[in-house]
Amino acid sequence: MSSAPHPITIPDFRLYWLARFMAVISTMAMVVIIAYQTYDIARTDYGMSIKEASFQLGLLGLAQFIPLALLTPVAGWAADRWERRTVARFANSIDMGIALLLGWLTMTDGLNLPLVFLLAALHGVARVFVGPSMTAIVPNIVPPESLPKAIALSSIAWQSASVIGPAAGGFLYESDAALPYWVAAACMFLASVSVSFIRPVHPPPMGRELHPVKQMAEGLRYTWRERFLLGAITLDLFAVLLAGATALMPVYARDILQVGADGLGQMRAAPALGAAAVALLLAFRPLRHNVGVKMLWAVVVFGLATIVFGLSHIIGDFTALNAMAIALVALVILGAADMLSVYVRSSLVQLNTPDSMRGRVSAVSGLAISASNELGELQSGFAAALLGPVGAVVAGGAGAILVTGVWARLFPELKNARTFEPQFRKPGPN
Repeated sequence: MSSAPHPITIPDFRLYWLARFMAVISTMAMVVIIAYQTYDIARTDYGMSIKEASFQLGLLGLAQFIPLALLTPVAGWAADRWERRTVARFANSIDMGIALLLGWLTMTDGLNLPLVFLLAALHGVARVFVGPSMTAIVPNIVPPESLPKAIALSSIAWQSASVIGPAAGGFLYESDAALPYWVAAACMFLASVSVSFIRPVHPPPMGRELHPVKQMAEGLRYTWRERFLLGAITLDLFAVLLAGATALMPVYARDILQVGADGLGQMRAAPALGAAAVALLLAFRPLRHNVGVKMLWAVVVFGLATIVFGLSHIIGDFTALNAMAIALVALVILGAADMLSVYVRSSLVQLNTPDSMRGRVSAVSGLAISASNELGELQSGFAAALLGPVGAVVAGGAGAILVTGVWARLFPELKNARTFEPQFRKPGPN
């Protein structure tokens, strides 16, 4: 057994963990309330039908994805070019300003759909710079042999905050509509302070004689060349892109299950609860064998749980069980399966990427995750407009299962990954 230190014993990692925890609480509280306000404004102020308002949620996802798509290469380059804490602090400051502005507009009843879309897009700008810079810090503050445990602990920060953030956001919104944004701004400030106390994390030289645009393109080329990385990243992209149950939760909360903003907070927290439990287990009992096959099966379970969530109200009618309870159980399982998949993929991607490329490859991975989430919202909004929200969720879950089978054949490197050893990596550019 390795004598590598447990990540929690490393002071810099504890500061990183706290920063990630506070930032995710802020982000998740904002995301759940922005989505609910968008749907509620569309239904109440604009008199839209359920399908029309669902389509607005799709447009909200698009508004957040556009800056991510445009700025991801820049964000990855920035994380590999400048001191990584500085990039993270700068992005957190932008997000804090957005939270304060949303709080003020909510308090003064000044929000409308165009403003929501604009601020959601700016929120996307902040997130695109936070992701690569924060992700690239971890391999610099823990030894390589401790990295899988560090990723699991980092996921605990993410998932536990994803439980607290939406639930707290929904609860605070019921008390005072602007309060979630004030709390989010305070959490983002604490995240920036925590990052500041981590020792400086300077990226290694990456060939400054190249033009910055060429340096950005290096990350895309490297990911495209490495079939193993490409397969791992795109599996998550297409599976979550199709199975976008999260995007339609406001519809389920308001009009299908009729549980309101508080119920929406519970639904948004449920996947994170399942994910946090799995992350805690993996932090102390990490996977060691057949990691690729387990990742693929986790995505299949993710798709099945999505289908059950989509049909929860129908299952409740047939079985006399509480539909909300069925939905929450399905979402807990969905989150647990997603966590297992993310844990394996993140560990494999980080350990198969040279440090000089981690910011840019993390940006590509982050773009895939964001595309799956934000474009998944767009796809879900479009599908809900055509099939209705229930049909959209069920079809998405089935699509995720289909994608897993296709990717297992297209990228056999994934199912052949037995351990986390970087057996597939070729030397990266220096």
